Amino acid sequence: MAITPTEEILSAAREGQPRALREIYEFLAPSILAYLAGKGCDDPEALTQEVFLTLFGKLGNLTGGVSGLRTFAFSVAHARMVDDVRRRERQPVLAQFDPHADARFSSSAEETVLGSASGVSALLQGLRRRHQEVLLLRVVADLSIEETAKIMGISAGAVKQLQGRALKTLKDRMEHEEVPDHEQIA
Repeated sequence: MAITPTEEILSAAREGQPRALREIYEFLAPSILAYLAGKGCDDPEALTQEVFLTLFGKLGNLTGGVSGLRTFAFSVAHARMVDDVRRRERQPVLAQFDPHADARFSSSAEETVLGSASGVSALLQGLRRRHQEVLLLRVVADLSIEETAKIMGISAGAVKQLQGRALKTLKDRMEHEEVPDHEQIA
């Protein structure tokens, strides 16, 4: 059980004495941690440490004695809790992709390449060698961007760029090869 800090301990803590700082920490940390955990913070232990970093940095300007110390510590804890809530509100909510719930009507570029009647090798013909390689590794072999980058000896950004250019070339080629419906009637 932590000892309630006295004015002497508070004075020693203001001077930076480790024993006094430890006693203040041991007195306040359990209740601050419980407060932050009770408020549903993601990482209450880390926020508790942030509270004490702020608290110990402001000890020299703190007024009100031990009562002022406790009040200030909880006001900092409350501010950290509000910051945590705001941070979580700004983060997007991640959801698992469920292919059965996907209501899109058009297929992706990868599906178009793989599902083409003329076959993958025919589609890749005429593409630059590196475009062919990146499509084969990413789409046909189903490797990640990082795995493809490692195999090709280039950066992940270069893989993304090559894949995008290759798919655009294929898409443009396929759009030009399509025959409009009104020409098929003749």
